Amino acid sequence: MNVILKVIFAAGLFLCSFSALPASTKQDIKALQEAIVELKEAQVAMQKDLAEIKKQVKNGARAAPARAAFREQEISIGDSPVIGEANATVTLIEFSDYQCPFCARHFRDVMPQIVKDYVDTGKVKYVMFENPITSLHRNAYDASLAALCAKDQGKYWEMHDVMFANQKKLSVDSLKSFAASIGLNSPEFDTCLDSKKYEKQIDSDLSTAAKLSVRGTPGFVLGLTDSKDPSKVKVSVYIKGAQRFDRFKADIEQLLDSAK
Repeated sequence: MNVILKVIFAAGLFLCSFSALPASTKQDIKALQEAIVELKEAQVAMQKDLAEIKKQVKNGARAAPARAAFREQEISIGDSPVIGEANATVTLIEFSDYQCPFCARHFRDVMPQIVKDYVDTGKVKYVMFENPITSLHRNAYDASLAALCAKDQGKYWEMHDVMFANQKKLSVDSLKSFAASIGLNSPEFDTCLDSKKYEKQIDSDLSTAAKLSVRGTPGFVLGLTDSKDPSKVKVSVYIKGAQRFDRFKADIEQLLDSAK
């Protein structure tokens, strides 16, 4: 944590010393400024999460029992949101929390490249499972409900995008406003959200995460799609946390090679 603060402070001094520079240099500095803002936001998020964990420990919360290690197994994606061809060779499942800053980083920095290189080319099917960590993120469960309610009207991914782009505004009122902004039928959406229509699906996704020993968010499992039943996948790879695109590329390519 102190290292991050030192980097931010040093970078701030550096930026203050360059007021009149060529356009290209100014662009580089702007990029650095944006990176500093991201570091600050990540630090604030981590401090909040740590404060909540300390609070739980202080109140006598018991440590969760150790989970078994991830193992290969076949699972069903059911009616989960999907982008890509149903029969794509590889299925990638993301377990995500809309209030998690590291999930937002994956959404912004890595997911677009995966979609471009592998989903749009028909090699990978990208699936979302809801994994709200309610002990840390009080609005995450409602956000997952909102995403699935948007799916009712064919706009899961539009809602997915707008919530990650506005991660600090995930109150119920904001969720309803987002729904209207992407063209959803507001009364229908509001009824779905208020009734917690998709509570059972979210709980099922959480159970699947526990079954797979997926810890934290984001978490990803990858495997070969069942050629006879595209709703099934034999997951064989677990990627923990927000990783660089190269990590996904290596695992996806290895799976594609194994299917040849």
